[in-house]
Amino acid sequence: MESAILGVILDSSVVIEAERQHLNVVQFLKQIAQTIGEHEVALSSITVAELVHGIYRANTEERRTRRRAFVDDLKAAVPVYPITDNTAELAGKLSGDSAAKGVTIPFDDLLIGACALERGYAVATRNQRHFQEIPGLRLLEL
Repeated sequence: MESAILGVILDSSVVIEAERQHLNVVQFLKQIAQTIGEHEVALSSITVAELVHGIYRANTEERRTRRRAFVDDLKAAVPVYPITDNTAELAGKLSGDSAAKGVTIPFDDLLIGACALERGYAVATRNQRHFQEIPGLRLLEL
C-alpha cells in the first residue's frame, strides 16, 4: 500500500502553466486544493530560481512585470524550502545511484525531487519524464 503524501512541492512547469493561463495565485492554489485536498503546497528554492530565470527571459516589460508579481505572490502564499546539506546529500546519492545505472537526471529536477522526498512530499509537475527516474518519488500531474 502506498503511503499518504504529506504535501506537494510545485515544479516550475505547473506554475508557468498557471501564469500562462492568467490565473492569479489565489485561483491557482484553489485549483490545486481541488485536486489534492488539504495537503500543504510548497516550493523548493530551486523552483523559485527556475521561475526567476523566466522573469528575466521575458521578452516584454508587461510579461516581466506579470511574472514577477505572480512569483512574489506565490512566495508570500506558500513556504519555500531551501536546499539543505541533508537535501544535497540525498541528491548526491540519487544522482550517483542513477548514474551507475546509466540514467541521467537533470540536476535542477534532482534537487527538487530530493527536497520533496526529504519531507515525504510529492512533486506536482507537467513534465514527469525526469522526475519519474527518481526512486520513491510520488508525482502528481496537475
